[in-house]
Amino acid sequence: MIEVEGLTKYYGRVRAVSDLTFSIPKGETVGFLGLNGAGKSTALKVLAGFLLPTAGSVRIEGHDVVADPLRVRSRIGFLPERPPLYDEMTARDFLSYVGRLRGMGRAKVELRMKTVMERTGIADHADRLIETLSLGYRKRLGIAQAIIHEPNLVILDEPWSGLDPLQRRHMRTLLSGLRGEHTVLIASHNLPEVRETCGQLLVLREGQLVAQGTEDELVAQLGDDASRIDAPNILEAVFLHLVGPREVAA
Repeated sequence: MIEVEGLTKYYGRVRAVSDLTFSIPKGETVGFLGLNGAGKSTALKVLAGFLLPTAGSVRIEGHDVVADPLRVRSRIGFLPERPPLYDEMTARDFLSYVGRLRGMGRAKVELRMKTVMERTGIADHADRLIETLSLGYRKRLGIAQAIIHEPNLVILDEPWSGLDPLQRRHMRTLLSGLRGEHTVLIASHNLPEVRETCGQLLVLREGQLVAQGTEDELVAQLGDDASRIDAPNILEAVFLHLVGPREVAA
């Protein structure tokens, strides 16, 4: 589904991502973990076709993001940390607009929109102006616009950012429902939510990939230290072991 080889991205002289190489099979839900500035958002924006790589290659379903950007983007749904919404529109009108913008016919948009609104839990708010929606519903609408065109790949940047505990639980349920139907990539440092939602984890440190695998596979890197850590805190310990000072996990 996704093949990344030697991906490097510079902003001027600043290297945001360095020599990333990994592959992700179809249908996986993958979490990109890292401290602020680790390169998570940059990597996902390159995968989504919003940024060009400085070096290396990215292929989505066999299509290169540089050589064939329009074909790649048509297969991707993207939600940045701040949902790209038009406050003066209703949720229904906004989804209809996004669907038509992505090449869907009116009849198909209407049929798909009903399914998407029910799945994301915004059907009861479909005719409200977006500016009146809470952050939780704005995030849900952001995911709705990302999946309206039935993309094979859905990329989400910090979907839990700013949400209260109840909203985070609803978001977790929503994201879990995407599993299998879409390949889902999630950038976040909300470790409990990532743990509940993602089967595979990629850990970035200063733009470099330092680990990839399931939680159990990453825990194995702690060795004997893992037995001294309470189970609910184990992923945090692994995370700090990989991206922070080595003495933190000792």
